[in-house]
Amino acid sequence: MDPLSDVLSLLKPRSYISGGFELGGEVAIQFPQHEGIKCYAMLSGQCWLSVESVHDPVLLTAGDCFLLPRGLPFCLTADLSLPPVDFRTLLAEPKLGGADANNEVQRNEDQRRYIAGGHFLLAGSHAETLLQSLPPIVHIQKESDKAAMRWSLKLMKEELNDPQPGGSLITQQLAYMMLIQALRLHLADSAKGSVGWLFALADKQMSAAITAMHDGPGHAWTLQELAERVGMSRSVFALKFKEAVGATPMEYLTRWRMLLAGDRLNNSADSISAIASSLGYESESAFGKAFRRVMGCSPRQYTRRPNPTSPPPSGRERLQLHSQLTVSSSSSA
Repeated sequence: MDPLSDVLSLLKPRSYISGGFELGGEVAIQFPQHEGIKCYAMLSGQCWLSVESVHDPVLLTAGDCFLLPRGLPFCLTADLSLPPVDFRTLLAEPKLGGADANNEVQRNEDQRRYIAGGHFLLAGSHAETLLQSLPPIVHIQKESDKAAMRWSLKLMKEELNDPQPGGSLITQQLAYMMLIQALRLHLADSAKGSVGWLFALADKQMSAAITAMHDGPGHAWTLQELAERVGMSRSVFALKFKEAVGATPMEYLTRWRMLLAGDRLNNSADSISAIASSLGYESESAFGKAFRRVMGCSPRQYTRRPNPTSPPPSGRERLQLHSQLTVSSSSSA
């Protein structure tokens, strides 16, 4: 796999909820702080997105996609002068979110402001690897980028307007595709001047070095060998890697090895000594020191920690979560 796929696979993103909701013209919906990452697209109409601690609101127009990777509270509204209403308050109104609302949406296709996407929970101990590289809002708005998203958005819109057997699973997969595509587009658009492993992937030489470390985490890599792999001198490679990634090549390699180790400690029956050996450590002691330095605890302590991912929602929670994504307002009619 490529490095981005490696990290996403290790994080094991799980769609907590996916679907769509209509935003009426006379309401500002306030959403609370959330875990994981939210990825949504404006399927039709336009509205404002304001995120706590971000100074300027963002105008979303049809075809725009946005990620909220920091979990900050946010508000969606067609009118910035409206006082925000907590989304849980709207859920208590009997008119909102039922079959009649869905029919109303379909009858007023040209007038509606409709948003769809998904909320993804990530394995807590590794989430920082991805999320620390992203700003509070990732806004995909260039026309060329919208074109790249159009296929998945079109299918999601069709699934939401005309539910079919298996539609929930298809909607989840489409939301996941939106997430990956949005990350790709953000990477391509923001790589220049940005620091972090995610943006380094846009540089062919740095990406080749990162890919080599991901493909062979147990190999005894040296700075010289990595530099030769990408056709650079040792000193120039070391300087450029640090500038692009924000860490030295050996620091990055150690961090990646420990993330792999943490995943195997939680999800395999491999012994600590076997994991240490497979990742290039000659002794369990040396591996343990590196693991503690990066992960903040010993390998044995790590295996005894609670599972960092949240448990699957209960039936009642699923109903509430579904309601979050069927909020509409009769004022949009």
